[in-house]
Amino acid sequence: MEKKEAVTYPCAWQYKVIGMEIEELRQVIIQAVGDGEQVFHSNSSSNGKYHCLNLEITVQSQEVRDSIYCLLKKHAGVKMVL
Repeated sequence: MEKKEAVTYPCAWQYKVIGMEIEELRQVIIQAVGDGEQVFHSNSSSNGKYHCLNLEITVQSQEVRDSIYCLLKKHAGVKMVL
């Protein structure tokens, strides 16, 4: 069994937010964490249907990290959060 490494907080964390509309994804991220964080377009699918935005943020705890994940994931315009 692999042992997970402990994460020391606060720490930098990155989320990959995947969906179909870039601007909608940006708005979802702003709603979840505000507009002062680093967000950049990282990739699009070969046919341009799906887009990935990376969010880089400093999280203060596991609870905050999980809360941001849930806020991003629950939006209908978000297909996946990694």
